[in-house]
Amino acid sequence: MVEVLRSGFVESVHRGSLVVLAPDGRVRLALGEVNEPVFTRSCNKPLQALGLLRAGLDLPDDADLAVGCGSHSGEPEHVGQVLGILGKSGLAETDLGCPPDWPMNEAARNRVIAGGGGKRRAAMNCSGKHAIMLATTVQQGWDTQAYLDPEHPAQQVIADTITEMTGEDIATIGIDGCGAPLFALTLTALATGYSALMHAPEGTHEHRVADAMRAHPHLVGGTDRDDTELMQAIPGLLVKGGAEGVHAMALPDGTAMAMKIDDGAPRPRTPILVGVLRALGYDAPELEDKAERDILGGGVPVGAARLREGLLDGLV
Repeated sequence: MVEVLRSGFVESVHRGSLVVLAPDGRVRLALGEVNEPVFTRSCNKPLQALGLLRAGLDLPDDADLAVGCGSHSGEPEHVGQVLGILGKSGLAETDLGCPPDWPMNEAARNRVIAGGGGKRRAAMNCSGKHAIMLATTVQQGWDTQAYLDPEHPAQQVIADTITEMTGEDIATIGIDGCGAPLFALTLTALATGYSALMHAPEGTHEHRVADAMRAHPHLVGGTDRDDTELMQAIPGLLVKGGAEGVHAMALPDGTAMAMKIDDGAPRPRTPILVGVLRALGYDAPELEDKAERDILGGGVPVGAARLREGLLDGLV
C-alpha cells in the first residue's frame, strides 16, 4: 500500500487492507482482507460512546462527549476535561481503570517531567472513554468496580450497539491496551458503522456523536495529531485512528473508509487517508504536507513514505 523510498531506492513497503463504501453501502474499493475480522482498537470509540448514550448516559457538554470518543494527547486541556467528567459524577482519577501513562504529546510530557511529575491515569489517551463509561455506570446505579467486565451492563449495551451499527456479529472479544473490552470486526463492518453515524438524522444520539467529534477535533486527538488536523482541514469529515494500524473515516454524504496496516505501523496511514480523500474529490492546502512522510538522512529529507502508484485506480 505504501512504499518507503530512501535516496530513490525502495527500502521498505507497508502492506495492508482497505475498503471504501459508497453512501448506499456499495463497495467502491476493496483491497486485501476486508472481510476478515481485526481488532478495530480505538476506531471503536465513537460506537462505544453511542452505546453509552443509549444506556442512559446524561452528558450535556459535547466537549465531554468528544474527549470520550477520542484518543487524546494528554495535554492540560485533555486531562482537565477528563477530570471534569469524573468530578461531575462524584468520582476521582483513581476510579479510572486505565493504566497510568505519560502524555502522548511531547511538549506536555516534557512539562510533566520538568515539573517532577509522573505517569497518571487521566493522561492516558483512553481516559476519556473510561471517564464516560464510569459516568454512565454511576448514573445508572451499576457497579463501578466492575465496569470493564464484558458482562457489565454498560459493556453489554456497547456490544449490542456495535453489532447493530455495523450489521455484523462481534467475532472475538479481547482486552484493549487500556484494559477495556475490545471487539474484532471486519473492515467492511467498521466502515458500515461510520457511515451509519453520518446518515443519522439530527436529534439522534448517532448524529450527536459525529457532531461532537467534528466540533471539538482537538479533544479527539490534540496538537500535531492527524485526526485533529484532517477534521479541521475538511469540513464535515469524521476520522478516528486506533493502535496497530487501524483507521476509519466517513464523509458527510456517508461515504466511508476503513483500513488496517498489517505490521501495525503508524507511518503509512496518513498518506493513505490523504490519497483516499483526494481520490474522492476532497482536497485542502493542509493536505499537501501529509500526502507523504519525509524519510530523513543526516537530519534532512532524503526520501518519503508515499502511496503506491496506482493503488486507488479501482476506486469507482
